[in-house]
Amino acid sequence: MKTIAIIAHNGKKAEMVQFLNEYRTVLESKDVQLISTGTTGSKAEVAGFSVHKLLSGPLGGDAQIASRLVEGKVDMVVFFRDPMDKHPHEPDIFMLMRLCDVHNIPLATNPATAKLLVEGI
Repeated sequence: MKTIAIIAHNGKKAEMVQFLNEYRTVLESKDVQLISTGTTGSKAEVAGFSVHKLLSGPLGGDAQIASRLVEGKVDMVVFFRDPMDKHPHEPDIFMLMRLCDVHNIPLATNPATAKLLVEGI
């Protein structure tokens, strides 16, 4: 079983749900487990996905995902970032991205890259 962490800034949550819906068949057929930050996970649940939700990003959810990543419990991160907005938890975001690099974990920050990673499962 592969574990994919999904995170989306507020302006990208609808785009994340759309992406998940487009790749629902792939995710289900590959027995993918989704974990997420709180609000993103809630949106995915409304769309019918089973998601293990952690805290909201600004409350530490990004750091929780980073911790699981370091423990070897995350195989891929799909993080739809909103580059046009400021985020109070930017240090946590950079930490998560840095740890993906340190631990050689695939990271997609936009739908085009996420498509390539999910199709490669």
